[in-house]
Amino acid sequence: MHLQASNTGHTTAHNILSPTSSIMENIKSNEASIRNIDASHTANDADLLAEIGYKQELKRTFSTFQVFGIAYSIMGVLPSIASLSYLGLSAGPAGFLWAWFSASIMIISVALSMSELASAIPTSGGLYYWTFYYAPVKYRVIFSYFIGFCNAMALCSGLVSICYGNAQEILAAVYLSHDGTFEITTGKTYGVFAGCVITQAFCTCLSSKRIAWLQSTSAICNTGIIILFFIAVPIGNSVNNRGFNDGKFIFGQVNNFSDWPIGFQFVLSLFTAVWTIGAFDSCVHMSEEAKNASHGVPIGILSSVSFCSILGFFIIICINACVNPNIKDVIGTDTGFPLAQIIYDSLGRNWAIAFMSLIATCQWLMGSSILTALSRQIWAFARDDGLPFASYVKVVHPKLKVPIRAVIFACVISLALGCLCLAGTAAANALFSLTVSGNYTAWCTPVLLRLTSGRSRFKPGPFYMGKTLSTINSCITCSWGAFVIVISMIPANKSVDKKDMNYTVVITCGVWILSMVYFFVYKYKHYHGPKSNLSPEEEGAIEAIMDHNEAEQIPVSSNEKNDEKYSV
Repeated sequence: MHLQASNTGHTTAHNILSPTSSIMENIKSNEASIRNIDASHTANDADLLAEIGYKQELKRTFSTFQVFGIAYSIMGVLPSIASLSYLGLSAGPAGFLWAWFSASIMIISVALSMSELASAIPTSGGLYYWTFYYAPVKYRVIFSYFIGFCNAMALCSGLVSICYGNAQEILAAVYLSHDGTFEITTGKTYGVFAGCVITQAFCTCLSSKRIAWLQSTSAICNTGIIILFFIAVPIGNSVNNRGFNDGKFIFGQVNNFSDWPIGFQFVLSLFTAVWTIGAFDSCVHMSEEAKNASHGVPIGILSSVSFCSILGFFIIICINACVNPNIKDVIGTDTGFPLAQIIYDSLGRNWAIAFMSLIATCQWLMGSSILTALSRQIWAFARDDGLPFASYVKVVHPKLKVPIRAVIFACVISLALGCLCLAGTAAANALFSLTVSGNYTAWCTPVLLRLTSGRSRFKPGPFYMGKTLSTINSCITCSWGAFVIVISMIPANKSVDKKDMNYTVVITCGVWILSMVYFFVYKYKHYHGPKSNLSPEEEGAIEAIMDHNEAEQIPVSSNEKNDEKYSV
């Protein structure tokens, strides 16, 4: 009897595990080959892209400044601080300033790690490609799919949060122009949000050359409004005899306008910088349109992060110098934007309306830039059959050389995600936090894999800090990423109800679980990792080039090799 029961249990377990084993075997037998990539010995961008495994389908029209411009535009320092100043000021003026400074240092560490990976393998699908390249053999397809989906969803939610903030800024300007008699509703906010997304989609469908020009324009506009802010607001304070707050207030006064302990409120205030200085992976997604990508993309990442960190620090000093000392009233302003109230107090109603209109214009350009980067990530992931309707989405317009269908796909998904904002502030904030948690998961995973399972596979590109510094910095990146992901799940207040609960953990984990269910039920049959779209003739030409390069290199020692299969 016991033997029969044991056999029955063994059979049941076998029946349960058998489909899983079959799926894993199918994934392993169909996975794409790992390619041998060495950016430091490749003649030009097209040859390096072919070595990575792809044809040159998009036009390389982005200069290094324009690669910088797309990340700098998405960050949009002043519009982003305008959207999040309530969070920073909740720790008081000094808490706001030093939280920004502390977070900026850590974010630069992440940018350095990403720059090394982007210099070594510059491709539009960078994050999920790197994950596949450095992941353990058994799980590389699964990890790669998860990161590709995670990155796409994070960028989608980033677009939604930028456009939602843009809608709030536009409505705040309308509110000020009507002397407070205009009613702001969720329906009106979603309508303006949808208008922003759709108009941005039209602009993103322009030719690659015009899109590159748009990034330059956006970078100049964002810099111009910051200069205007630095000049006009202090002058307004002086003319209206309001004076300036002293150094002790600016650099030393810490408050706590939440029910968390002051130390933890400072931690939450870090997210002003975390959310603002984000989406610098957009430079990576433009790799296949960038000139001299192995150099230009790392420069774009590091310069945009560093420049925005410095600008943000001085913007906050200016805010602290000019803000009404009664911080609680500023945070609770009827406009919904503390910065709008600060400008109103310093310059008056008309200037406040003009400034909010200019900020809203710059934030619209931010949305256009992130939609450009998002469409390239979606196009790259669809090219490797990682998305639904991939065969339709991955088509590039033959004349404009722009992935117009990927733009439309991104627009539709973003409009659908934006409907969550109709559920109230809690759902909207959770969607914004999905941007942070999703991005940091996608950014830090390939860095961690490069440190562990992929350390023998990593061949640095032109940008590399050296083995020791690179390892230390990568460890800092992974630690900071884990910290940010955990904190992003915590509510803004200690005492919560259904209206102000942080639902990030529900939405984020729900999206992750559903993506993996979709993969194991259906998509594993089609997604096998980054796959080459080169013809046999093109593969042969690349193999000849690589053989020539390898002949000129010092042979790799046996202890640096592993038993994986390489192909070219």
